[in-house]
Amino acid sequence: MPYYHRDLALVHHRGFGFHADMCAPGILELLAPVRARGGLVLEVGCGSGLLTRHLVDAGHRVVATDASPSMLELAREHVPDAEDIRPLVLPDDPIPAADAVVSVGHVISYLPDEPALYRALAGLADALRPSGVLAIDMCDLEWGEARRDAPGAGRVGDDWAIVMEYSVPSPDRFVRDMATFVRNADGSWRRDDERHDNVLIDTTRVPGFLADHGVHAEVKPAFGTEELPIGLRAVVGYRRE
Repeated sequence: MPYYHRDLALVHHRGFGFHADMCAPGILELLAPVRARGGLVLEVGCGSGLLTRHLVDAGHRVVATDASPSMLELAREHVPDAEDIRPLVLPDDPIPAADAVVSVGHVISYLPDEPALYRALAGLADALRPSGVLAIDMCDLEWGEARRDAPGAGRVGDDWAIVMEYSVPSPDRFVRDMATFVRNADGSWRRDDERHDNVLIDTTRVPGFLADHGVHAEVKPAFGTEELPIGLRAVVGYRRE
């Protein structure tokens, strides 16, 4: 069962767009050469289309993908003018060739273990066309270290609420237990629960791995001038011509 069922997808869309909004300017600057030549952008883990909206509004041709049917349904409503919005489940689904691969929200960190993460990373690198741009974020081991004793948290909107508890069962694992509450049309409330398990890696190893797949990459603290959360790294790379 994929992450982000109906209610959590809706809560994320309504209350958690700030990460995509924050990352968009830096990513758009990185993708300027791709837009200039009319290249195709593949977005991995598009969610409800929050970053997709920025990309399309900037004039990019975008194929937006996600593993969650509920997220894809929201994305089709939010960005109907994307070139395509389709399912993609890493690491095994075929990845279409593109002139850029982008992803925010540490999508690749949702894979079950480090080998699966690196298989997905290889697939994304291999999908890049010559001079293609890679811009994704992922969780470093520092993500768990910084949140080992983090208290639970909650957020409330007009018709939704979410309560989150965190745990770090091992240095390479970060777990969120979440309860969502969404108001029904009749004024009553419904509850759903999800558990999200993220794999954390030593991101200093990523550039060497990508180099073996023809992509020169750097691990950076941000895509541009934004300030990413502690332990979240931006991986920016270019396929050699």
